[in-house]
Amino acid sequence: MITAAAAIAASAVVLSACSGEAAPKETKEAIEPSGTITHLTHLDPARFEPYVEAFLEKYPEVENVEVQRLTDYPNEIKTRMSTDDYGDVLGIPASVTPDQLPDFFEPLGDREEMLKTYRWLNKSFEDVVYGLPDLGNAQGLLYNKKLWEGAGITEFPTTPDEFIRDLKKIKAEYPEVTPLVTNYKDGWMLSQWEGYRGIPSNNPDVTYDMTTWSDPWGSGNDYEVIDGLLYDVAAAGLIEPDPTTATYDETKILIGAGTIATMPVGSWAVFRAGGDIEKAGYDADDIGYMPFPVQHDGKFYATTGPDVTMAVSLHSDNKVTARAWLDFLVGESTYSEDLGGLSPRIDGSVPAVLEDFVSQVELFSLNPLPVGKETLWADISNASGIVLNDGRYRQELIDAARTGSKSKEQLFDELNAAWEAGRQDVLG
Repeated sequence: MITAAAAIAASAVVLSACSGEAAPKETKEAIEPSGTITHLTHLDPARFEPYVEAFLEKYPEVENVEVQRLTDYPNEIKTRMSTDDYGDVLGIPASVTPDQLPDFFEPLGDREEMLKTYRWLNKSFEDVVYGLPDLGNAQGLLYNKKLWEGAGITEFPTTPDEFIRDLKKIKAEYPEVTPLVTNYKDGWMLSQWEGYRGIPSNNPDVTYDMTTWSDPWGSGNDYEVIDGLLYDVAAAGLIEPDPTTATYDETKILIGAGTIATMPVGSWAVFRAGGDIEKAGYDADDIGYMPFPVQHDGKFYATTGPDVTMAVSLHSDNKVTARAWLDFLVGESTYSEDLGGLSPRIDGSVPAVLEDFVSQVELFSLNPLPVGKETLWADISNASGIVLNDGRYRQELIDAARTGSKSKEQLFDELNAAWEAGRQDVLG
């Protein structure tokens, strides 16, 4: 979970494992951390400076951790991973399927054993962990408190219908304001809606259950609720006037400026957008985080998951130091809390920017698919042509809603048919 996880959520193109043709380099490994390693990231390297400094103090034989930013991470890392040169530590692209993890990354340990310490060990295959999350996100919506309260809304909406009613109130009170921004132009932002999977049903096993369904967009199922809300909001004219132009870099400031009221995005944005809003001269205290508008037994729920899952390259020449850096950053430093994220450690703390949200919702994580079936959901998703974590099909959904070219029912019938065809193709 972007991304942000979504920032490194690559296209649906499945990587080819160069490692399947060439064995890892045979090098003389150090016993203790030493030398220099390279960490590839989509973030500003300056964010890592205090942790690198602390790491070098702990391991004086280590000369440096060179943090390199890939500005177009999804595409650049895909190119790098077609060679053996993709750094020592890196974020695992979303396009790497579970069965491909051993082709690219070092095994980190037994999953059941590591679950005693860490959460969200989703990058595992056959009960072996290949990546550790840098921090965790909850899934809700960023909103401008002044606009919502100014429209007379004092309680979070508890149903999709209430949510749309509230957006209409905002539109009526502030005609110049965009009630909800989709960030359509940034396709990866539409993949943020994927994070709501599991919330409508409050079902931690929904991902596996979907592989047994012929109609994930059937009445009452998670995707019918999630994508139905997106369709209805777009059809009602409650999104940005020209979805093809707005980008996240622009809209994150506009929600602080009070010209956008709501943005579906992971909780990572509370801290990161808040910092940029302050730099732009607005008050970050004006933004808050609300739950997805569904309740069960009078309670809100939110799924949680990893932001970026980091791994050690199978081709690293300095795996001892790379592993020590990974363990230090994730397990010992204050990185996750400093960046406003939930701790990947079970005994970790909740950051101050999320304390109010966490006090009002029950958090839960989706369960991984069973051993031996780790790739099943992704295989069906790809075979169906929908590619659920890509966001493109939601662009088509918004287009249909805005133009009226297809009804919601038509779209969902088509999606159900494509999913079932993909399911039959995979299951035989």
